[in-house]
Amino acid sequence: MILASLIFALIAALLHVYIFTMESITWTKPKTWKTFSITSQAEAETTKSLAYNQGFYNLFLAIGALVGIVAVAMGAPQVGWTLVFSSCGSMLLAALVLAASGKKYLRAATIQGTTPLLAVVLGILAVTLG
Repeated sequence: MILASLIFALIAALLHVYIFTMESITWTKPKTWKTFSITSQAEAETTKSLAYNQGFYNLFLAIGALVGIVAVAMGAPQVGWTLVFSSCGSMLLAALVLAASGKKYLRAATIQGTTPLLAVVLGILAVTLG
């Protein structure tokens, strides 16, 4: 279960790096702003600074999960699991907030929240049973 949890944490981290890239680097490109239901280039420009900031939140959550994975793998499980649970738990909670924002966000929330949920649940089982 440890390996499965860490794999799901890794997938969650990589997804959040991808979200960072879209929000902080490619936000004003039509393919990206259409993904986020932005309707025009002008709207993308107007919301660029907000997306840029939000992207970095996603990057920092990803970094926390990645450092946690490495710490567990390197024999520092207390530090590692703390980071994995904190980072993936925050990703999961953010997905729940997104889901609560309206039905049109359910698909995105599911994509954003499934892998951190699996990482947390499997990690808790691994830590408590192992």
